[in-house]
Amino acid sequence: MESAADNAKNKVNEYADRARSYIDEQKRKNEEPTKDGFFENLKSNISDAWEDTKDFADKAWETTKDTASDAWEKTKDSAEDVKAEFRKATN
Repeated sequence: MESAADNAKNKVNEYADRARSYIDEQKRKNEEPTKDGFFENLKSNISDAWEDTKDFADKAWETTKDTASDAWEKTKDSAEDVKAEFRKATN
């Protein structure tokens, strides 16, 4: 229970920091900070984070799929070799 409460407290503090940053940014621009503007700012940041995550995931996929495909092909080749040797030995 304590851990969940700590996690919730940390999340609230994180968003409070983001809200303060948004408010400060709006004031520097001489614009009125709004709740809707804050939410739009959060959505934009999440969208950017998703794009970054997608880029990293794409690179990981491209790197891994070739390695995994090569390993799969080698495994299939080895299995075929074993089958052929077994057939030779049993005939």
